Amino acid sequence: MSTKIEWCDETWNPVTGCHPISEGCQNCYARRMAETRLRGRCGYPQDDPFCPGTVHADQWNKPIRWKKKRRIFVCSMGDLFHDSVSPDLIYAIIGIAAATQRHDFLLLTKRPYQMASIFNYLGRMESLRRTDILTHGINAKKCLYESKIVTERRWPLPNVWLGVSVENQAYADERVPILLSIPAAVRFVSVEPMLEPIDAIQLRCRDCGYSQRDEDIHWDHHLCGGDGWINWVICGSENGPGARPMDLDWARNLRDQCVDVGVPFFYKGNKRDRLLDGRTWEQFPEVTLG
Repeated sequence: MSTKIEWCDETWNPVTGCHPISEGCQNCYARRMAETRLRGRCGYPQDDPFCPGTVHADQWNKPIRWKKKRRIFVCSMGDLFHDSVSPDLIYAIIGIAAATQRHDFLLLTKRPYQMASIFNYLGRMESLRRTDILTHGINAKKCLYESKIVTERRWPLPNVWLGVSVENQAYADERVPILLSIPAAVRFVSVEPMLEPIDAIQLRCRDCGYSQRDEDIHWDHHLCGGDGWINWVICGSENGPGARPMDLDWARNLRDQCVDVGVPFFYKGNKRDRLLDGRTWEQFPEVTLG
């Protein structure tokens, strides 16, 4: 569905629901929406509208039918990598992404250990990547076959962006290294809500010091064997009832870290003001699809 989230064109919610896992979940907008206006409607259960792993069969085919290129935030109303979501369902979503490479699919989680388990397994299983991910997915299989969509793609998928959500330094230190262990076309960090200053989210290769700005200087980065770096940073404050304040200096410091090494920075700000030092920051990573 169309969305007010500034860094994507569409949201796609084949699976919804989550449980709080850290401080950033305290005022979760998705839970608030599910428990109020969506309760008992649009496939959200009446008794537990934010139940993790709730499957919405009517949503599965949407990316296949969207003909115009879109940047799609997957599972904006939950966490795809919650323990309640079966690997088969996750494979199905990845399969749809593999089959519709005109779109970019953005997967964001607070549970990168499950993300790493899924993607590193697929990275070792070439036959599974090519075929079996399409044998799951409810109505998706039938639609893909009817469309005669070819699913043999290079790995990692060039149109799948993997991200972690962090709200403070402790969770940045915990989640970012796990994200960096996963091969991906784009790896990004969403610092929203930003609850304290955050430094050192690995915007350079920790093994050789390479950054995106150094492309013509650090020519031997590919030889170092390092995990790479974060390709994109999103930053924003908390909104809605009980929102905790964000100091603008925290956002400035994070922006400056990104600018120094050439990492694109996207500043969401808050509902009242999206300017930072008199301008908007709406930078995106460049991706060349194969």
